[in-house]
Amino acid sequence: MVNNGGKCIIFSAPSGAGKTTIVRFLLSKFDELSFSVSATSRERRSYEAEGLHYYFMSADAFRKKIDAGDFLEWEEVYPDQYYGTLKSEMTRIWASGKHVIFDVDVVGGVNLKKYFADKALAIFVQPPGIAELEDRLRKRSTETEESLSARLSKAEHEMTFSKHFDKILINDDLDKACAEACSQVKEFIQS
Repeated sequence: MVNNGGKCIIFSAPSGAGKTTIVRFLLSKFDELSFSVSATSRERRSYEAEGLHYYFMSADAFRKKIDAGDFLEWEEVYPDQYYGTLKSEMTRIWASGKHVIFDVDVVGGVNLKKYFADKALAIFVQPPGIAELEDRLRKRSTETEESLSARLSKAEHEMTFSKHFDKILINDDLDKACAEACSQVKEFIQS
């Protein structure tokens, strides 16, 4: 992988904390950022497009890419439901002269920070609380009661990882969180 001086900005959070909304906001404000599209073996949702939201593949195809060493990091989040960062994404983005911005789960964020060290700014987006997180996830209407319960349990565990990130961004007010993220990213890029 060739790095032409590019940096990495990593956003991680429990599902529903608002990291994707913040990342989209940052992409609209910084031309020098490019989104790293993750790979996943989960089913594609009706509104998702291949290569834009994720690279979708079967669990078997994902495991073959793991064995081939094609991932910077990966995780089996739920049984046969993998997520990971392809090395080819980094090569593509750095070759374009841009900095990479990630929207990844908490374990992926910790692993990417370890891999890139000082070349990366890792930001943990924290919801104001589990009750607020449950409300946000219910409003999405994408979860069954069983999957909602699993996500909330996982979120409580993921909150304990915040200490492994460079910054903690509490998303209790989206406009304020976006402005704070913008300031942190600008400072990191310019350093």
